[in-house]
Amino acid sequence: MRIRNSRFSPKSRNFAFVTSLYVDIHTHKAPGDFISPRTAGIHPWQAAPGAAAALRPLPEGVQAVGEIGLDFACAVPRAVQEACFVEQLALACEAGLPVVLHCVRAFEAVMRRLAEYPPRAAIFHGFIGSAEQARQAVARGHYLSFGERTFASPRTVEALRTTPPERLFVETDTSAAPIGTICARIAALKGMDTETLRRATVENYERIFGNGQLA
Repeated sequence: MRIRNSRFSPKSRNFAFVTSLYVDIHTHKAPGDFISPRTAGIHPWQAAPGAAAALRPLPEGVQAVGEIGLDFACAVPRAVQEACFVEQLALACEAGLPVVLHCVRAFEAVMRRLAEYPPRAAIFHGFIGSAEQARQAVARGHYLSFGERTFASPRTVEALRTTPPERLFVETDTSAAPIGTICARIAALKGMDTETLRRATVENYERIFGNGQLA
């Protein structure tokens, strides 16, 4: 089970204060001057029969179930991954929590499972896909997060350009680059100024993790 910590909890933070910060929706960095949710989940690479049972009960303060999903490029059998994914989606539904998704070569399968077990919100972390896949995800009300890997994929750059700001997040993941740098590059690709994009991601974060009222 992986647990990622956040410096700020929406129950205790002053939203007016953190609006000056960036949102880093998925990062391997130590807590810093950015907003990032506290998550717990079984990554598809670690999926195994019964593994999801380790999440019950969820650790105190967890804000989302993640990183969970499907990776059809890894060695873990697909059936094992799907069973673990479904168990965690069911848990997220029971707890009323969002999910942070890992999806590699499994977009259709992930979308199908999300339709069967709809969480409060779903964020595709490190989205790598086509503009049509992005359109489908957004049409279902899901969120897409983009990071450094986006810049290496022309089709994902196109997906980024077509994703509306109200369904978009930015992340560093394993990148050494600061979240502000990633945000600036993504804003440039979308033809936006960095501050407008930063504010949009903060508003999206507040919508999901703040007062709990989703648009």
